Amino acid sequence: MDLVGLAFYFLAALIVISAAIVVFSKNIMYSAFSLMFTFFGVAGLYVLLNADFLAVTQIMVYIGGILVLIIFGVMLTTRITGVDVKSNSLGKIQVGIAGLLSTIIAISLIVVFSSTKWFLSEPKVSGDSTKLIGNELLTNYLLAFEAASVLLLIAIIGAAFIARRK
Repeated sequence: MDLVGLAFYFLAALIVISAAIVVFSKNIMYSAFSLMFTFFGVAGLYVLLNADFLAVTQIMVYIGGILVLIIFGVMLTTRITGVDVKSNSLGKIQVGIAGLLSTIIAISLIVVFSSTKWFLSEPKVSGDSTKLIGNELLTNYLLAFEAASVLLLIAIIGAAFIARRK
């Protein structure tokens, strides 16, 4: 096994284990920090695929923006009291049904993956993908790029308007 294969299996294990901690942790801060490791693992997979722009975007947007927002939200709302969360007896039934469905889906995916004849090709050595993406965004996809920027501007103005309403 070469170094790339070893890095792939390390990142895959990191993603699966930290995602399981996100789902099964009772402490929401542990879940948030485990989500950070999941995002870093996905960024590492992007690096292995020679998608450096997506890796940096993954780090900047998801870890730098969304995860920080989640952590601030958790830290600001932990002092809220008076919230009464009750669980009912259907919880164990729902967990059992979800576990059964997850097992069936996992077994069917394993069967499909093991019985498929995968096409393997030699990897292409590519240059800087950032320049290619930038050229495509500002030439062939300029209208979509500008529409996305106007949509983000409208979302920022709406958020500022809602925040100032009080």
